[in-house]
Amino acid sequence: MTDFTMTVTVALPYDEAVARVRDLLGEAGFGVLTEIDLAATLRAKLGVEIAPQMILGACRPQLAHQALQADPRLAAMLPCNVVVASEGEGRSRIDVFDPAVMTLFSDAIAVAEVANDARGRLAGMLAAVGSAAEGAINAA
Repeated sequence: MTDFTMTVTVALPYDEAVARVRDLLGEAGFGVLTEIDLAATLRAKLGVEIAPQMILGACRPQLAHQALQADPRLAAMLPCNVVVASEGEGRSRIDVFDPAVMTLFSDAIAVAEVANDARGRLAGMLAAVGSAAEGAINAA
């Protein structure tokens, strides 16, 4: 199976990691359109407990527009999901949907260009959150 996320685990408590990721997404030119508190949702809907986990729906409108002009079906993959999850003991994992996956579903040249731009920006955000936490614990 193809990897479909870019991941880093950092030495930051969950709340700090969420705030730092939000800030760094903004610096990378992404807005956060949606926020889903996965732990709260599963607790309310199913009565189950999971570690804190937030899904941030990140979008850079210019890139979204370019992708949709190249292939309107790509709307099904927007926004790019960024997940911040508590790993306990002052550690958090950040998973980002890898925009390069879009190229598996559309061979339009413009899609590859958009995916490369978005991937570079999101990879930079992951590197920055790792740096902010005095280095990543691990990255994939």
